[in-house]
Amino acid sequence: MTEAADASPWRVTLPHSAEAVPLARALVRTALAHLEETTHSDTAELLTAELVANAIQHTRDDHPIELVVELLPTGCQVEVHDRDPAPPGNLTDPGDMPDPWQEDGRGLLLISTLSSACGHRATDQGKAVWFTLPAC
Repeated sequence: MTEAADASPWRVTLPHSAEAVPLARALVRTALAHLEETTHSDTAELLTAELVANAIQHTRDDHPIELVVELLPTGCQVEVHDRDPAPPGNLTDPGDMPDPWQEDGRGLLLISTLSSACGHRATDQGKAVWFTLPAC
């Protein structure tokens, strides 16, 4: 098995459709199987599904999205790139709780609560939203 620090990020282009979510979960599961130390694969899959679903829901074009999974010596980082330059909702304030009676709106809360770090950054083509998880 190769050292995680020497590995290149796993990158895949996903369709701008609901089919992207299970594909993204499978890629994260496969990538994390290559870590020297285990990480919370179920949590990584859940948070990845939230990022991908958000990218599909909140971008109005048919451009594909990109999933990037980077294996780190201390865990992993997952990024989802889309063409919308607008930042996502508040990733850094878990106290900004959505209405519990609403059907949606809890994805970013899950990401900010369950990850060790998260955020977003502008890219040349839009933005990347990311989270990291530590190794167990």
